[in-house]
Order: sequence, then structure tokens, then C-alpha cells
Amino acid sequence: MIDSKEINEIKITTEELLQKMTIVDFKIEINIEKNSIESGVNRVEDIVKLNINLKEPQFLIGQNGQTLFDLQRVLRIILNKKIKKLFYLKLDINDYQKQKIDYLKSLAKSFASEAILLKEKKVLPPMSSYDRRIIHEELSRNQEVTTESYGEGEERRIIINPK
Repeated sequence: MIDSKEINEIKITTEELLQKMTIVDFKIEINIEKNSIESGVNRVEDIVKLNINLKEPQFLIGQNGQTLFDLQRVLRIILNKKIKKLFYLKLDINDYQKQKIDYLKSLAKSFASEAILLKEKKVLPPMSSYDRRIIHEELSRNQEVTTESYGEGEERRIIINPK
């Protein structure tokens, strides 16, 4: 379990990284969740949710959240080595990830409703594997549709089929 000393170390390390990136005006919020996650052969129980609030977040979010994703990966590696504990890091900037997940869930429901109403398959635009996973998970609870991924690489997309 992550303790208060380690939470402080996470905050300090994140601040140092942002300052080295010449980001100066920011606020960091840290929340710890207990949850059991399988990570390869290891079991990770702590989820560290790190939200950074900035006046101009676009620089750290990047196109389609790619910079945010890369920053999360780099920060997770640094923190896992520094703290010497396995934990899952969820980095968000100005609630971008939360808003994107809400948008994707809404998009999934909308396309599913349309597929059911028109009784025809609906093809979503190409998206990342992370975005597709959110869509699949959201619609897995809907008994009236099935989902499948189709295509290769950057053109991979989801097809929603009515039952």
C-alpha cells in the first residue's frame, strides 16, 4: 500500500518533472484507490490517480491525448523505480481523460441506439486501442448489440452490429 511519505514523493517527483519541462503554473491532485489489477505476472493493488491542472493544457495533452499517454508512461517508469513499489498510474490533465471517456461512452450508446433502431451495422471512425476498449466495455452490457474491431493499425475501428 502507498503511504503518505510515498504520496509526497510522487508529488515532488511530478513537480520536478514538470518544472524540467518548463511548466510552471500547475496544481497537482493525488488520489489513491485500492483495486486489484493483474499486470503481467504481478498483482498491482494501488491505483494512483494524478490530476494536473494547468492554464494551457494543450501542450501536455497533445493530439488525441498522445502526449498525455506518453507522459503517463514516462512518469510511471520514473515513479516505480523511485518508490520501488508496483502501482498503476492514471495521469489526467484538466480532466481530459475523464471527459474523453464520458464522450466515448456517450458515442457508443448513440451508435448502438442507431444500430438497433435502423437494424443495420454502424461503423465508428478509426481510434486507438484504448478508445476501442472503452467502447467495447461500454457496449458489452448492452444485450441488443455486439461489437467487433476491424482493420489494421491506425485504420482499426469498431463495428456495432444489432442482434
